[in-house]
Amino acid sequence: MESKNHSTVAYHNGRCEVEHTNIVAEQPVTRTINTEKWLTFMCMPIDLEALAVGFIYNENIKQKKDDIANLRVCPGGNNNDVWLNNPARKPDKWTRTSGCSGAETSIAENSFTTGLTNPQNAIIFPPQLIGNQMKQLLKSQDLYKKSGGMHTSSMCGGDRINLIVEDIGRNNTLDKFAGKLLLSHIKPSDSIILTTGRIISEMIQKAGWIGTSFVISQTSPTSLSIQMSEKLGIT
Repeated sequence: MESKNHSTVAYHNGRCEVEHTNIVAEQPVTRTINTEKWLTFMCMPIDLEALAVGFIYNENIKQKKDDIANLRVCPGGNNNDVWLNNPARKPDKWTRTSGCSGAETSIAENSFTTGLTNPQNAIIFPPQLIGNQMKQLLKSQDLYKKSGGMHTSSMCGGDRINLIVEDIGRNNTLDKFAGKLLLSHIKPSDSIILTTGRIISEMIQKAGWIGTSFVISQTSPTSLSIQMSEKLGIT
């Protein structure tokens, strides 16, 4: 469920009126891997299969679709069960990031870029193309237009948007990207990720695993995300 209808009181031209408003859905979802509960996180409960697979990929737990034996979203959408073909060790410690939905990663701050490959960015995009793509992103915010209160990210190739996702957490949007790409056996090439959210270190970490060359936002990056981008060759 992407949104819920609620009665709200709105103030217009000196009068209070009761309206029916779409409110963005938020719920806790537990990730269970090989029957062991790993962590519980907050999200908008859509694209949960892609979200589970993308998290496994972006945490460098498993890197191929064939590593996943089975995947199931429980009734009610409050639990993702993932069975892997090989054992996976549950991290001893989760690092709480600055994600707006309280995101967590098992990768320590001083090793965010360990294992990531430099995409050797040598691609040039004209400024007009980037501006047009950001306009497309904002126009494509279907769920945001209905209820607000969420982030939108898109993946572009050339002058068109190839993939768009929305969630209450910007970090969740990149996990959904990774999951959708992995499940479809697609490897991004010369791609741009555009997002409405602030670019934090975890966003660059996930972008590095996805393999994109550009991360563009309508708001600012953090100092650590800039350092990571310089190491990885991500613009």
